[in-house]
Amino acid sequence: MSSKGIKVDNDLKTKVDAFRERITGEAENLVADFFPKKLLELDSFLKEPILNVADLKEIHSEINIKVPDPIILNNSHDGVDVQNSRKRKMEDGLDDNCQDGPNVFGMPGGMIKSNGQLVDLIERVKPEIRTLIEKCNTVKMWVQLLIPRIEDGNNFGVSIQEETVAELRTVEGEAASYLDQISRYYITRAKLVSKITKYPHVEDYQRTVTEIDEKEYISLKIIVSELRNQYVTLHDMILKNIEKIKRPRSSNNEALY
Repeated sequence: MSSKGIKVDNDLKTKVDAFRERITGEAENLVADFFPKKLLELDSFLKEPILNVADLKEIHSEINIKVPDPIILNNSHDGVDVQNSRKRKMEDGLDDNCQDGPNVFGMPGGMIKSNGQLVDLIERVKPEIRTLIEKCNTVKMWVQLLIPRIEDGNNFGVSIQEETVAELRTVEGEAASYLDQISRYYITRAKLVSKITKYPHVEDYQRTVTEIDEKEYISLKIIVSELRNQYVTLHDMILKNIEKIKRPRSSNNEALY
């Protein structure tokens, strides 16, 4: 394979051509077979009971943190209270050198669990997000390899190819943002639960955790719906323009190289 001023090893040319053929076969199969099957699969997923909870109270997760008994402080000049306080600190493994700060109460039951129902749902949704990103990347590469060299005129088909690549890139970005959204849910909830362990007597923190869980449940359902819609849109868009995507110019006899 060669052009003006550039010479490519024949063995490399063969390998590159094989790569192009493999990408072409994978991408065409994705558009013709995988995309429609996946959109139907996600549509069925949306109808499952797990995504159609009528009362959001069903997805609530109780946080069992005991509210400590109030500490009564007495003015004393005989030093008894101070000694008792120091004794309690020593029994708890603390000393006077410890820095002051908000109290963090130990959890008798061990680790505070996440919302199990939402974790299970997230573990089903995340692979679907990753799959969409990977498949879009393959189809995008296929369309990019079909774009001919730049010429004056007769570029209507090329503009369709570029529009398709842009749409695929947009879908990739949106899918990646869904993963960020899930991470933000976990860190936000963790911060709120930490607040509850420090201030278990403040009811609003516990209510906020419930609100965060409900919001995430709704968001996950929307994400599944969007994944389905993106498969529908890509499948429809590419099939409607498949002739221009594969042959952007009426006499396109030149390959990329």
